[in-house]
Amino acid sequence: MVINLNKFFPKKNLLTGKNILISGANSGIGKEAAITFAQYGAKTILLGRKEKDLEKVYELIIKKKYPEPLIHTIDFEYSEIEDYIDIYKAILSEYGRLDGLLNNASILGEKKSISQYSFSTWRSVMSINVDSVFLLTQSLLPLLELSDNASIIFTTANEGKRGKAYWGAYSVSKFATEGLMQILADELEHTSSIRVNSINPVAVKSKLRKKAFPAEDPNSVPLPKDFIKLYLYLISDLSKECKGKSIDVQIV
Repeated sequence: MVINLNKFFPKKNLLTGKNILISGANSGIGKEAAITFAQYGAKTILLGRKEKDLEKVYELIIKKKYPEPLIHTIDFEYSEIEDYIDIYKAILSEYGRLDGLLNNASILGEKKSISQYSFSTWRSVMSINVDSVFLLTQSLLPLLELSDNASIIFTTANEGKRGKAYWGAYSVSKFATEGLMQILADELEHTSSIRVNSINPVAVKSKLRKKAFPAEDPNSVPLPKDFIKLYLYLISDLSKECKGKSIDVQIV
């Protein structure tokens, strides 16, 4: 599915009053989304592994005089259920509810054949790209249920729609992400105010992309800011009728 946003001109207060958590907020799409959501009035929760990197995003948001974000560090690879309970408690204490969740953090792993794939790498990719997404989403559902119009967005990939040789655990993890989105959207469609969708950036300039395509000219790849408006639209109440959709980014 493709959404045409040529006539989408968001108002400055589009997300005022919203509390939104972004995983992988330290770089790439997560960083751009965090800054953009704050720009339009949201109180953001920046989630990631390295506090130093999150603090840089925090400082950018503060410098622009946007609402002050909350920082929470977590290592998705080694996280336990208790870590997600701590996130739930922190948001409940600070904000009382959650209006948006962007599941964005992921790693590439190795580009090798299945016969040569390292199980330790496989397990790391699944822990970060699948297990943590499930645990984070599940633990925060009660807070999202407290919102009048809550949105969950999953970032997926082309490799999660059609299996390709040598993409290994990353591809499998993105198939799982698409499946989780569809299942959750179906479960919540008639029983909740929470809507669930996924975005496939298709191609985006990032550390992951550079590792996956080392010979590619980085200037030929769109920047996160080139399509961040799609994330803004889906996290806002303007998209409340959009449910269970897998949306491909289209740069025109």
